[in-house]
Amino acid sequence: MYTMTDKKHWQGRIDSTTNVSSFRLHQEVKRVPINDVIASENPQAGIVGFICDEGVRRNQGRLGAAHGPNALREALSSLPWTFQDGQQVVDVGNILCLNHALEEAQQELGEIVGILRNKNVKCIVLGGGHETLYGHYLGVRTSLQKDAKIGIINIDAHFDLRSYDVEPSSGTMFRQILEQDPNTDYFVLGIQRYGNTNELFEKARELNVKYVLEDDLTTENHAQIMHQLQQFMDSHDYILLTLCMDVLNAAYAPGVSAPSPFGLEPTTVRAIIQKVTSHPHTHSFDICEVNPSLDENGRTVKLGAYFIYEALNNLIKGNG
Repeated sequence: MYTMTDKKHWQGRIDSTTNVSSFRLHQEVKRVPINDVIASENPQAGIVGFICDEGVRRNQGRLGAAHGPNALREALSSLPWTFQDGQQVVDVGNILCLNHALEEAQQELGEIVGILRNKNVKCIVLGGGHETLYGHYLGVRTSLQKDAKIGIINIDAHFDLRSYDVEPSSGTMFRQILEQDPNTDYFVLGIQRYGNTNELFEKARELNVKYVLEDDLTTENHAQIMHQLQQFMDSHDYILLTLCMDVLNAAYAPGVSAPSPFGLEPTTVRAIIQKVTSHPHTHSFDICEVNPSLDENGRTVKLGAYFIYEALNNLIKGNG
């Protein structure tokens, strides 16, 4: 089900109604139905929410990520408007997963993403469980030629390469993609040694997944890892970036389905987002597994909003 965002989710402090340099996001982000989005020569980005945690339920995780999209909008609202004249950000609404119909909701999300990409609009998807990624991918694939090479970069504690023989979930998406699309590759950063079974490591090797363990994402290895990322991005026609917030240390992001005691620090995740979203082949980003019902003092939601804004700024300003 497709529905427009309620204007109450884009409200906040107003310092001026005339001085644009004092504006905040809620004063400039326009709520526009997807069919009314107009292609423009000026850089623009479209935000779409995926109100769903059916994949998390199927994966036996803690529910609540369906409340993430609107909570993230509210946290974004009062951040400063930093864009230039002609640059636009529109909110095209939400896809709601009803009656456990995950596959149908993913298809609908794909349609929205595909429309945005066909209009040359950068795309920000607010999840939802990490099953959001599959709908995001469907939209990207339909907007490209069949032989276009997609590189998926995932910042995550988990491979999400489980079997989907019974049904897809928030733990199966990347295996679904890699087994069905020979022109897509997968690079994941932040993998937890204790968060993945030996079988999943074996499946990752079988599917030629590139990965960096959480404990290898150190200052000493920074330059080498950034070089690996650069090579991966340069070798693909389209880069899709996805962030699962459970990759972070639970002290920084307690409001997730599967918190990680040994997770990454925000500065490490921020550096990866900056690197990837500044690349000219990167045109879309999604953030998943923000669970406001499990959050303490809104820490996870606020951190997620800052990551979104980092990506948004680079997608519009950095790579044109």
